[in-house]
Order: sequence, then C-alpha cells, then structure tokens
Amino acid sequence: MDVVVAGQGYVGLTLAVRAAEVGHRVVGYDVDPHRIKRLISAESYVDDVTSTQLRTVLDSGAYCATADAAALAGFDIAVIAVPTPLRDGVPDLTYIESCARTLGAHLRPGAAVVLESTTYPGTTEELLLPILEQTSGLKAGDFQAGFSPERIAPGNRKRWSFDGTPKLVSGIDAKSLDTIKGFYDGIFGTTVPVSGTKVAELAKLIENTFRFVNISMVNELAMLAAALGVDVWEAIDAAATKPFGFTRFTPGPGVGGHCLPVDPMFLSWKAQQDLGVPFRFAELASEVNRNMPDYVVRRLTEALDKRGMSVSGSRILLLGLTYKINATDLRESPSARVAELLVSLGAQVRGADPNIPDGDDTKLNVPLVDASAEEIAAADAVVLLMDHARFDLAMIEKNAPYVFDCRHRLSGPNVETL
Repeated sequence: MDVVVAGQGYVGLTLAVRAAEVGHRVVGYDVDPHRIKRLISAESYVDDVTSTQLRTVLDSGAYCATADAAALAGFDIAVIAVPTPLRDGVPDLTYIESCARTLGAHLRPGAAVVLESTTYPGTTEELLLPILEQTSGLKAGDFQAGFSPERIAPGNRKRWSFDGTPKLVSGIDAKSLDTIKGFYDGIFGTTVPVSGTKVAELAKLIENTFRFVNISMVNELAMLAAALGVDVWEAIDAAATKPFGFTRFTPGPGVGGHCLPVDPMFLSWKAQQDLGVPFRFAELASEVNRNMPDYVVRRLTEALDKRGMSVSGSRILLLGLTYKINATDLRESPSARVAELLVSLGAQVRGADPNIPDGDDTKLNVPLVDASAEEIAAADAVVLLMDHARFDLAMIEKNAPYVFDCRHRLSGPNVETL
C-alpha cells in the first residue's frame, strides 16, 4: 500500500521504517525541515531505528522523507504520530488538528486515517473525524478511520521489540477496523482489536496511569522509609518475592518523558471537563512525582551538611540525565529540575550522560562532561540519577568522595541511597 506516516519522531519514524521493510511504499512526513534533512542523509535520531536500516529503505525506494504536503497525495492509509503536549494542564491537540487538515486535503474514498498520538477518549470521533470530513468533503464511511496507540519502550528494544509488542487496533466502524487491523497485521506479531476508538484511547491512558500511580506510591514510600530509618529497597525486594498480587516498582528522582508526566493528566482534564469531577489518583500521583527532584536536593543538602559542607560552592556531578535508563530523550526529565535547584542554591553543577545526542545539552543549562575518574574524584558529591549501562559503576564507587544513589546500584561507605 501507499502509506503516509505523519510525524517522524521516535514513534512515527520507527513505524515508517518497519512498514517500508515489510513491503509498503512509505512517505515519512514532518514539518521540521532539519529533521527531514537528517532523514534524507540516512541519519537516524531515534533509538529503535539504526542509520543502516534507514539507509537500506531509502536506497530501495520504499521510504522517502519530506516536508512537502503535496507528496501525500494518493495514500491508501495515513498514520498520525504527532506530539500531544500539555499546556498549563490543558491538552494541546493543535498538532493533530493541523495534521488532520493536511491529510484531509488529500483524502479520497476508500483511504484510511489512523491516529496513534496519545489523547483523551473521544478525540478520534469528536475532533479528528469532523476535520477530515470538512477538509475532504467526504463523510465517515466514504473513508475509514481509527485509533491505535503506540507502545514503544525507548531504550528497551532488546526486551520489548517494536513489532513484538501486541498492538491495539480500533476503528469507527467494522470496515475501518478490518482495514486498520489488516495493515498492522503485516507489521506486528499480534494485533488486539477492540470494540471502538474510545476503548483504545482509554486503554492507552490506563496503561500509563497504572505506571504513574505506582511509581508515585513507591516514591512516597521511599521518603517515609528514609524518615523511619528503614531500607525501602530491601523492603521492596522482600515484597517482590510474593508470586501473585504484586508488581515491582522502584523509587527514583521523579518521572519524565513524553508519556508518564502527561498522559494521566489527559484523563484528569477530560473528567473535569465532561463530568466536573477530579481524577484524584492521577492528580495526587502528579504532585508526589513532581516534588521528587526537590526531595533529592533536600537529601543531598542534608548529607553535605553532615560532612561540614554547604551546597553553595560545592562541586556536584549529576550522572544520567535522560528521563529513562539507556534512552536518549531529555523531555520532562527530572534531572533538569534537580540541576535548576542546585544552581539556584549556589552549587557548581556539572552533568554527565553518554547517551545525550550532541546539542541536546542546551535543555539543562549546565556544562556536560565525561564521567571520567578525574571528574568523579573532583566532585564534592556525585548524584546517580539514571543508571545507564554505559556507566562504570565500580569506578564510580572507587573514586567518588560521596554518592547519593537514586537507583540503588552502588554500595560502600561513601554511598547513600534514596
């Protein structure tokens, strides 16, 4: 089929390349000309697509990248994979709206449009469809549409591969579901059809809210356990020996990325807008997780005080700055807040993360250095925020005068855990 994937971020590019590999003719569309330039040069910027894979599908002609909307004409199926951020607690769906208008101008009878961007229940039917109808002059039924949420796990593709993860699919009617399921059946090992788009939209929010709420719970437990003098990590390990009724989550300096800090708030906003009631679990979890960087800085301040040192003037090295282990993404990472707080207190802050692409360090406003033995030994305090596989943990233990370990990966008399 002739396929358009609108949005060439980590979701869209991964889908586009995989669709090209299985035999479709794919146009990767993005409004960012710098991103398109990198794609045309076979330079991948996402974890799940190698530059070699990109070069292969480009050379075969199965994939092309463009910022020219005219290239979208004649598609059989188009997938929308654009950002859906929150702005002051309100979902910003302008990227979906703009993309829908662009695709609608090229929509023809029998073609299908699938939304993959995470959003609140009702978006496909209440927002996407009217725009497609208005722009194309067609009616739903003349064309097909549906929702199929992404389930990519950045930095964890060895365990959960893109095409090996079951894919939820839905449609606005039976014909749409058949078309959309048929497309994804050729890409994913397992597809899971559901009865409607609202079910699929809510399912995605349930998945991420489950993680968000449980992470907030163990983060609050970590604070309580520290105050009570109990090793929360040992207690979690002990609880995890139960073979049923328990899922292991671990504390950390906060949550980040495009999903966890954002997605539960979509449901909270929708509940408030339509029902006039709060989604209390999500809102409480957001409060706990949002305050974790402040707690990390407070614990670090107390530890330095015990050593006769002040945060002001201290040289502090932050290790692991991305929001997730082994990932390259800095979006919403708690490291930015930790760095901001420490700088405001007068600390000399440096960061080290071997996974950050060149240029992304501007989001942190602190100097980036290598996690060398010399840098670690020169720091008054080292804070392990994310335990990337590329860090030499034994070397850190050996050379750091003091470590505040937010991931429970280090040990020794110079190490304190969250």
